Amino acid sequence: MEEKGMSENKQYENEYKVQAVKLAKKMGAVKAANELQIPVNTLYGWIRKARIGSLDIGCGERSPEESLNIAEENQQLRKRIKALEKENKRLSEINKFLRNE
Repeated sequence: MEEKGMSENKQYENEYKVQAVKLAKKMGAVKAANELQIPVNTLYGWIRKARIGSLDIGCGERSPEESLNIAEENQQLRKRIKALEKENKRLSEINKFLRNE
């Protein structure tokens, strides 16, 4: 019984964060934090999470700049993964060669 309440609470907290971020976009972080009676640094944290995409506020709520940053970051991450996979393959081949010696 208690667990269910906790998960509902967490859901509510996430929605609360989303609404707080949206309010901050309308009226500014400091005013929104005062209005909601939460520490402004807490709100800045949520805004940052929304900007980097770890707090989903819905795609329609992202600015074109934020969407572009996410697209650029994804592109860089894909390149990095490719480079790491290549390095991993190379090291595996070296390891295989050394085991045969």
